[in-house]
Amino acid sequence: MAAAHRALYEAGLDVRSEVVGADYVAESLARNVGSDGEPLQRFVTESVWGSVWTRPGLDRRSRSLMTIGMLVALNHHAELAVHVRAGLGNGLTRDEVVEAIIHATAYCGVPAGIAAMRVAQDVLIRELGERPDTDASREGSHG
Repeated sequence: MAAAHRALYEAGLDVRSEVVGADYVAESLARNVGSDGEPLQRFVTESVWGSVWTRPGLDRRSRSLMTIGMLVALNHHAELAVHVRAGLGNGLTRDEVVEAIIHATAYCGVPAGIAAMRVAQDVLIRELGERPDTDASREGSHG
């Protein structure tokens, strides 16, 4: 690997590990060693994480918010779950994640938004617990 590519890869590996978690990244890389997916993992780490997520101009929080919206639009639910969790780590609040999905729903359609909210809600509950303002009696009145 050329020095310039190696530098981007190393920078990308650092950012990727910080944003989505070192264990997640290590498992993704290990799962692809010696497979056809290994070059793709190198490319994603170098290009997406090393060249894009390291750029000045947007902070990680903003990048997370944009990524959530794009993943809703693309109906990429596995990646959406990863990036909702990452967004929380990058400073997004529960309400901001929900609002990002509602906003994306307006442009991407109701089926995409509902499916995305299912994914996001699972992550939000797992990471943050139930909403503190959840009122069981209120839930019954909407059904």
